[in-house]
This record gives sequence, C-alpha cells and structure tokens, in this order.
Amino acid sequence: MPTNEAWYLGVDPGSAKTGFAWVAADGKIQKVEVLATAALTELLPQILAAAPAAVILGNGTKSDSIRQMLTAVNPAGSIIMIEEGYSTEEARKLYWQENPPRGWRRLLPLGLQVPPVNLDGYAAAVLVRRYLKKI
Repeated sequence: MPTNEAWYLGVDPGSAKTGFAWVAADGKIQKVEVLATAALTELLPQILAAAPAAVILGNGTKSDSIRQMLTAVNPAGSIIMIEEGYSTEEARKLYWQENPPRGWRRLLPLGLQVPPVNLDGYAAAVLVRRYLKKI
C-alpha cells in the first residue's frame, strides 16, 4: 500500500465473506483480499492501521454492521457508502483486465471462462473506482 500518497480502502460486504481492495488515488489496485466476515472484528485494526484517505463501503448485505465495526475501530475515519449494484459483473471484467488468460485459455472468449479466484476483492476495487470517478 502506498504510504506517501493518498490511497483508499474498498470494502465489499457480505454475509460469509467480505472483499477488501487497497487502491491508489490514481485507481491502480495495490492489493485485493477476501476475508471471513466473522473474523473482521479482530482483523480491522490491522487493516486500518495504514490510515486510508477514506473507506469506500458498498451498501449491500451486512453493510450496516460492517460500518459499525469500522466506526468502532476508527471513529475519526471517513466512511463513504456507495451503490454496489452490478459490481460483481464489473469485478469479473476487471479481473480479466488485471490477469489476462495465458496459453490456450487466451483463445477462449472471456464470457465462457470463470475466474479462478473469488471476486469480492475485485468488487471492492470497483467500488473505489466508482468513487474516484465521482470526485
């Protein structure tokens, strides 16, 4: 994660798992990760330790409880709610942009391929990029 420039933490909340994305102010993805939602109480202090410029939180499932957790850990931190409709579809496209198929898989249309990873982290990156387009 960048330390000398602004960066944003994207959070795609869910019942069982929550996606996180560390995104630079220019929209470049630094890191994506998917964590168990049940473990967030212990993990959020570590995640927020690097002080993002803002936390961009999707307004979907479990967003209220995750917002409360984020506020409890960092009461002065900026939390911005954003619409997360169709973020998974955008995350799939983003995954293939960041990780183009190789070998014989590059011959198959992307619509026929399933990404080999959970897309919640990429959905969190989509949320940050949506926010960055608005500011």
